Amino acid sequence: MFAEVIVDISHSEADKIFEYSFEDCRIVSGSRVLVPFGGKTIEGIVIKTKLNCDFDEKKIKPITSLLEETPAMTAETLALSEFIVKTCYVSRALALRQFLPVEMRKGRVKEQFIRFAEIADGADFDEVLSLLRKTAQKQRDLLLFLQENGKTPLAELNAEFGGAVKALVDKGALKITALKRLRSPYKDLEGGAKRVVLTEKQQLAVESIEKSDKLTTLLFGVTGSGKTEVYLDLIDKTLKQGKTAIMLVPEISLTPQMLKQLRARFGENAAILHSGLSAGERYDEWWRLRTGEAHIAIGARSAVFAPVENLGLIIVDEEHDGSYTSESAPRYNTAEIAEFRSRFNNAKLVLGSATPSVESFLKAKNGEYNLFELPDRINKKPLPDIEIADMRKEVRRGNNTPFSSILKDELEKCLESGNQAILFLNQRGYSKTVVCTECGHVQKCSSCDVSLTYHKEDDSLLCHYCGAKYKMITACTECGSPYIKYGGFGTEKIVYDLKKLFPSARILRMDRDTTQTKEGHFKILNEFSERKADILVGTQMIAKGHDFPFVTLVGILDADMSLHFSDYRSAERTFQLITQVAGRSGRAGKAGKVVLQTYQPENHVLRQAINYDYNGFFEREISVRKATAFPPFTKIVRVLVQSENDELAMNTVKELYAELGEIRRSNESCFKFFGCMKAPLKKLQGKYRYQILMRIDNGNEDITDRIFAAVNVKNRGKINAYMEINPNNLT
Repeated sequence: MFAEVIVDISHSEADKIFEYSFEDCRIVSGSRVLVPFGGKTIEGIVIKTKLNCDFDEKKIKPITSLLEETPAMTAETLALSEFIVKTCYVSRALALRQFLPVEMRKGRVKEQFIRFAEIADGADFDEVLSLLRKTAQKQRDLLLFLQENGKTPLAELNAEFGGAVKALVDKGALKITALKRLRSPYKDLEGGAKRVVLTEKQQLAVESIEKSDKLTTLLFGVTGSGKTEVYLDLIDKTLKQGKTAIMLVPEISLTPQMLKQLRARFGENAAILHSGLSAGERYDEWWRLRTGEAHIAIGARSAVFAPVENLGLIIVDEEHDGSYTSESAPRYNTAEIAEFRSRFNNAKLVLGSATPSVESFLKAKNGEYNLFELPDRINKKPLPDIEIADMRKEVRRGNNTPFSSILKDELEKCLESGNQAILFLNQRGYSKTVVCTECGHVQKCSSCDVSLTYHKEDDSLLCHYCGAKYKMITACTECGSPYIKYGGFGTEKIVYDLKKLFPSARILRMDRDTTQTKEGHFKILNEFSERKADILVGTQMIAKGHDFPFVTLVGILDADMSLHFSDYRSAERTFQLITQVAGRSGRAGKAGKVVLQTYQPENHVLRQAINYDYNGFFEREISVRKATAFPPFTKIVRVLVQSENDELAMNTVKELYAELGEIRRSNESCFKFFGCMKAPLKKLQGKYRYQILMRIDNGNEDITDRIFAAVNVKNRGKINAYMEINPNNLT
């Protein structure tokens, strides 16, 4: 027998199918194997087995060994990997890696077993006891212990009884067994809502999704409208049909909350997959799904590759969220992967959001997706009032603090009434920049073209792009002036100022700095949920999905920030962010309030957001996109060239610009824009960056194939060049 194998080397020269021979009948398509390659033994995936070979059989090397009896890949995931290769323009090896825990690929993690000792089957307890010498007191004690306690971990017995264990094993009185030990994440996660009776509107949503002739449904429901209960009911029905389900959330911080609800309903049938787990936990959870021990996969973006079979349902909650687009190779869009799996399995796909992406809502309006709306909150309570605080007036009054007078008053009322508040801003650290007041110089990272952020806790300057850390300066590095000023503010500064304003308030901070440990998110959110804090200050990770019944006030401190990004989606993202953050307030019986601080109170995006007018926002935004030929009416293709050598990067991008110009000239009508420039972040992690931006009519895969081929040739040596389609981040 012969096997076609993809070796685990993500390099263009090894990006081909290699043939090997084998005799082990357990080797099938999808098996992980070890094969000889270039004088080494490396891992590979069998993608096909066959009786005959396409080459001289004498030159074909045999497979060294099979790594697991259960094939790691299924027919579906092998097909999906090919889809990723074609749509994300990556090597086969890189595509296949998405389906396997990284530590499993590298052989760094294995199944874990615990050894137990117990009295051997058929051993006569009294007879064994009577044959022991009087001096063997520890053996006697051990037998009596096991008679009373039964099977006991060997490590415990060795610690207590020492050599007596081995002595009794040698005499045949004890037997040793090994049981698999599962490394379960969030073991202490308890609670979660039990089954509830759906409202009439929720029941109609479930029926609409089930009965629709379309596989994909956009569930458009305001924050607090009960989308989660619809998801749980659909999962329940899917499991009863003998099928499996995938539940995706946009942030790792949301997985414990959703896992808690899934465990309350479905017990250990839910397995969690995300990058924050330990290697052993991820390995065990992955295998629980692969072997069918668990039937529900819950996780962030990468859980879309969960190794479940007989898939019946995929749910993408907060489908609009930018985190569902991967910013490293392969640069996939989660919804596109979910749609492939939906079609392959004839499974239902539910995209849920209070603020759907413009692309998804257009497909729903055009009838490509089934659309169901949940326009009201589950408790019939109105959405929280949003009051604008004009920060221009605050500055004119001499208020240079991060808090408007309106927000200070509302915070005081909230704390006095015993309720909780959330303050949101999109910047961690103490201040955004450190500026010299003499010459205006801003401290920047030496490896990245970005300003450094001051962190007061350890008196340091930190680059939020590459992680580089610098000592805080006492004088300007440009002119030597000692007059240094902090510009802007971050979460750390907000907490510092809050403690001065409200000394008795209990305050928690949630950002990347405070959630670096595996359960960092969960601990902070759990403390806040249990009312061990009055105010939660945080970045985008607190903006979505969380349900805190005692939160009656939300403060949005820098609503303008995302409006000024040089990205065609800046208006859309601002609207979504404001709506999502506002939705954390007033979710239970008490009325909610939102204070939105801005320097542009007349901006149409903010005005539509405070009125929760998604339809009005969509109509305006989609007409602008159509008039300017931006997605979804075209696709953006970006080619990025990076190198530690600035001149080399610049010359390479010039060469590419000339080559791609030839493609453009032969397809003039398909191109709406074609330009070459420095990247917005001119230097990142020590590499100089240049880009070519194109807007091309949808379809035209032959053009993008040609662009990729030209770019791929340049991706050599000291040059890193790659192509993105509709990148999530244009910086």
